[in-house]
Amino acid sequence: MSWPWIVLLAIGIGIVVAAEWPRFERLIGADARRAREREKRKAKLRVVSTDDDEFVRSVQADLEALPTIEERDPH
Repeated sequence: MSWPWIVLLAIGIGIVVAAEWPRFERLIGADARRAREREKRKAKLRVVSTDDDEFVRSVQADLEALPTIEERDPH
């Protein structure tokens, strides 16, 4: 191979990399890492149904256990 063919091959490779760069960035970039970490965190979440009596009792008990301040009449 002569040097003009090597230069054309390098230019062709550069054009392909430049055209596909957004796809590479989505797959391996910092945004992709954050998205994968977010998906892992979301997979651990669960939906709590409001029909669950145990949950309702737990929330009511927590609310009743909160300290309260008696308001005084300023007059």
